[in-house]
Amino acid sequence: MVDITVIILTKNEEKNLKKCIESFRGIARRFVIVDSFSTDRTEELCHKLNIELNEIGSCLDFYQNKWSSYADQFNWGLTNTDISTEWAMRFDSDEELTEELAIEIETKLSILREPINGIILRRRIYFMGRWIKHGGRYPELLLRIFRTGKAYCEKKLMDEHMILLEGTTFIFEHDLIDNNQKDLEWWIAKHNWYSDREVYDYQMIFKNQVNDKLEKYGESSRQAKMKRIIKNRGYYKLPQFFRAHIYFLYRYYIKLGILDGPEGKIFHFLQAYWYRFLVDAKLYECEKNSIIMKNPGELKV
Repeated sequence: MVDITVIILTKNEEKNLKKCIESFRGIARRFVIVDSFSTDRTEELCHKLNIELNEIGSCLDFYQNKWSSYADQFNWGLTNTDISTEWAMRFDSDEELTEELAIEIETKLSILREPINGIILRRRIYFMGRWIKHGGRYPELLLRIFRTGKAYCEKKLMDEHMILLEGTTFIFEHDLIDNNQKDLEWWIAKHNWYSDREVYDYQMIFKNQVNDKLEKYGESSRQAKMKRIIKNRGYYKLPQFFRAHIYFLYRYYIKLGILDGPEGKIFHFLQAYWYRFLVDAKLYECEKNSIIMKNPGELKV
């Protein structure tokens, strides 16, 4: 068993959480659930999962904390749940490990020595049951495993990343999977909420001149840094509304999202002509009516 604590944030995740925990195949010493007062059976499920994990020498501890942002919630979990394992891991309830990644974590993590303090994982996204392999969406490289006390989540409302305080990183070979079991209606509601967050974040960065660089002495994946530069210095410099069209053409045709079938077409179309266009529409409304977007708070669905 790996000396690692897996921190998972939840809000109404009874459909996803069991497969998420089971994907670790008993290799993790401890799971910490930080719940923002779910109204479904998430808490009940966590207690049942803890009983099952106790039988193999693992455990799942359930905490609740009022939501303010993902970063604040995750950092609260890091500092308020008595983590004593050598390693900690950020994980989402709609994610799961491939069998190969579970084996890789079990065999490699214990033999890594400092200054390697962070592990970057490869993420593949599923949409409506299909792996979105093209369109530039795979692989996403994310810093997810780190020595306890050596990293934290940057305090940013959108696209927040883990920041390594010292040391270097190592990239594992195998994938984690993002495969949410909720329906398209939930996806649309979530991305409507995301659009509010993005407009708020945009106003904080571009109107108030907030620094949006990954910290100078932090260590994250080069991919994360490059994405942020392209988004803030490239995408947002393009003409409003027209840039959503460019985004779709780039993802669907140039980066071959067309190869991902009907699900890929729906995914890339909604990402561009719904989500990205919606962000621009809300930015336009704010600029036209001198609206300062308020922090959208927690997702309500």
